[in-house]
Amino acid sequence: MSRLNFSRQILPIIALVGIILAAIFIATTQPDRTLDAAVETPATPPAGARAVIAGAGVVEPSSELIEVGTDVGGVVDRLFVATGDRVGPGQPLFSVDSRIARAAIAEARARIARLRTNVTAAQTSITVARRQAALYASVSDPRAVSRQEVLTRQGSVDDAVAQLGVALASVREAQAQLNSAEVDLARRTVRASRAATVLQVNVRAGEFAPAGGQGGNNITPLMVIGSTDPLHVRLDIDENEIERVAVGQGATISPRGAAGQRTRVTFVRAEPLVVPKRSLTNSASERVDVRVLQLIYALPAGTGSYYVGQQVDGFVPAKARR
Repeated sequence: MSRLNFSRQILPIIALVGIILAAIFIATTQPDRTLDAAVETPATPPAGARAVIAGAGVVEPSSELIEVGTDVGGVVDRLFVATGDRVGPGQPLFSVDSRIARAAIAEARARIARLRTNVTAAQTSITVARRQAALYASVSDPRAVSRQEVLTRQGSVDDAVAQLGVALASVREAQAQLNSAEVDLARRTVRASRAATVLQVNVRAGEFAPAGGQGGNNITPLMVIGSTDPLHVRLDIDENEIERVAVGQGATISPRGAAGQRTRVTFVRAEPLVVPKRSLTNSASERVDVRVLQLIYALPAGTGSYYVGQQVDGFVPAKARR
């Protein structure tokens, strides 16, 4: 039996097997090019609408977001509210450790009590000094009481009056220190600035609350509150469309992902400052290097399908062509 030739018989077989395997691999790894139904229906202008301008927006409180912090750092010892609670103006939200402030108040009150005793003693000294001075002054015989003694008794009265003034000044100083300690104690309880809804709570009892935690410099605010009655929508209009938009008219919005749900909103105001675009839709064709005019609209009362921070698509009427 003759030996097989590698280059003439075995190598062509290997090549043929490789071609077959490559064809099978290519056929089985091709992407699926069949067309599927759209998962999400894009937002469309309302039926029957004339020229409109589209814009992306965000639902926000009518007061805008109020980021709450504390100007006195410390360990949070009590939370008075939870997410979703409604609060009134001046209602406490949370408090930080106030033991030092309470001790300062007790110390100031004790000092005031002691100094008021000094005031009483000074008033008694004045009464005694005046009686003694009157007694010496009533003696007409210069051989019994010298003129020097009369002047000395008058000086005692003046000295007692001065001591009373010092005692009263000390009481006022201690009272000012008490007021300062009471203000420091009040600062350790953070209160709502207005009637609002608690939207977010980022602090817990026992955690340390840093001073100045109002959300600046990428610091997470300790709490976020806002007035949600009514809710507002902030729509961004591309700067290229500003001249075409009919500012002052109502608009139609739809929640992101629910294009069939349309809500009419009423115009509130147009922000006077054109700002860089910040509300992004994550569209591949979206331009982010533009500035936008922000239009504020109010949602009708009783609209329960919108939440603060939710993205919406809006359609604003365009100006009529002349």
